[in-house]
Amino acid sequence: MIKAFFYSKKWFRWSYGGGAILIVSLWIQVQLTVAINTWYGDFYNLLQKAGDYKDNVQEGVTLFYSKLIGLEYLLNGFEGVPSFSVLAFPYIVLAVLTGWFTRIYGLRWREAITFDYIPRWRNVREDIEGASQRIQEDCNRFARIVESLGLQIVRAIMTLVAFIPVLWGLSSTISIPFFSEIPGSLVWVALVVSIGGLIISWFVGIKLPGLEYNNQKVEAAFRKDLVLGEDDKENYAQPENLISLFTGIRFNYHRLYLHYGYFDTWMGAYDQFMVIVPYLIVGPSLFSGAVLLGVVVQVSNAFQRVHGGFALFLHNWTTITELRSIWKRLSEFEKNLEKYSSS
Repeated sequence: MIKAFFYSKKWFRWSYGGGAILIVSLWIQVQLTVAINTWYGDFYNLLQKAGDYKDNVQEGVTLFYSKLIGLEYLLNGFEGVPSFSVLAFPYIVLAVLTGWFTRIYGLRWREAITFDYIPRWRNVREDIEGASQRIQEDCNRFARIVESLGLQIVRAIMTLVAFIPVLWGLSSTISIPFFSEIPGSLVWVALVVSIGGLIISWFVGIKLPGLEYNNQKVEAAFRKDLVLGEDDKENYAQPENLISLFTGIRFNYHRLYLHYGYFDTWMGAYDQFMVIVPYLIVGPSLFSGAVLLGVVVQVSNAFQRVHGGFALFLHNWTTITELRSIWKRLSEFEKNLEKYSSS
């Protein structure tokens, strides 16, 4: 899975060159999100102080629109403070192009794995269970998940690198019980709640990878009987056998859905709690006058970014579960290819 793409001269330019392009693109996007977070502070402070412009309404309205859609930053040769539009629209364009290129990158990875397996599989005389499914379906799913998850991991790392200093600096304006004497208290709170959530999720969803793996085995058996029945309905695809195979599928899905129900309940409660955590922390300082609304919004946004980076695996637990299942199946397939090719 890895060697076919990253250890091959044929795919060197795609694996490393394409990867470098994605990393640069993601880094630019992260820098834009940091700039937008800074913009939040100025904009919401302006909203909180809107009453100061009651004697000069036009000045306040002009300033308001300049922060939203003003082009002065571009017209002045990239000097001054950019408006939201100047930051947001390049981000959107870059994000769309990055998403497109990432899908192409994943497709090339799938192609590399597929055509690494095919000649090895053709030279094996023994019947390897589910070989066609491994080569066609699992390679496709592996590439698609890695395409999505890999991009998120790189973005999360860059987000942490960019936003931890921001959140660390904002920590000095906030007093948090039990953490107030610790430098960078907001960062440590985000880390603690993320690690705590990850540990709980591990125990809540501990059976999911095994259930996903078993599910693919019974699905493969059902599919194989149907495929064989296309050419030989006398000996395969008999209704009683298909009913028996589908009963196994139904049983496995019921177990899988039950455990996902536990996990989804936990994740829903955790995500809703995390929405209010930064406000629980910052709210008292707002009412005491220690901070303005802009700082509250900045803290909330930066906290969510840092927490999102720390909690990446938590929020993608079901995807990681599926990836672990696919990795297990493809690893077994590779072992069988090596085992039977030497016999």
